[in-house]
Amino acid sequence: MKDLIIFGVGQTSEIVSHYFKNFSEYKIAAYTVDGKNLKESNFLEKPVVNFEELETYFPVNKFKAFVAIGYSNLNKTRGLKFLELEKKGYQFANFIHPSNVAAKNFNIGKNCFILEHQSIQPFSKIGNNCFIWSGVLLGHHSVIGDHCWITSEVSIGGNSSIGERCFIGINSTIGHFVNIGDKCFIGANALITRNAQANSVFIEKDTELYRLNSKQFLELSNLR
Repeated sequence: MKDLIIFGVGQTSEIVSHYFKNFSEYKIAAYTVDGKNLKESNFLEKPVVNFEELETYFPVNKFKAFVAIGYSNLNKTRGLKFLELEKKGYQFANFIHPSNVAAKNFNIGKNCFILEHQSIQPFSKIGNNCFIWSGVLLGHHSVIGDHCWITSEVSIGGNSSIGERCFIGINSTIGHFVNIGDKCFIGANALITRNAQANSVFIEKDTELYRLNSKQFLELSNLR
């Protein structure tokens, strides 16, 4: 078993911990947060330590680190903590779920969290500190920049690139040979077939609320 320190004590950390505990060779030794946010001494039955004093208790040559916080401010906070841990001298763990179908010749950075049932094609590249949720298709020769958050069932076509600190919502599709700039927000069900400049936002409208309530609809449609 390898010893691991996780930054963060929120919901993202809870999910990350579940996967590391059940599907990896890592043993979680402790959690850490900034001193100003240190309110509890334990999380998931492990100690929580002050980030400013982390290396005193958990030396960089004996423990690996993982940053398990969300995509707030388009992943900026997680990116900054990744850089701070790197500056301290820690090496990072990756999590790649064993159910994934990944080509042998794809490249992945550090502090990446790759959940179930991905299809990762040859010659693709995933940068540092990327979270990719379940059921994503990453096409051949495509590139994901650092500090991205890609939600479930996203399809990214071959030879496409996603810039740094992007968020891509559930069921979105990025076409072939499409370049997405840094810090873009792509909402659920978006279809992007043309290049997008940095800081672009794409939002699809919600399905309109039907005029009948569920009881009326069932009576009308004879689905009772």
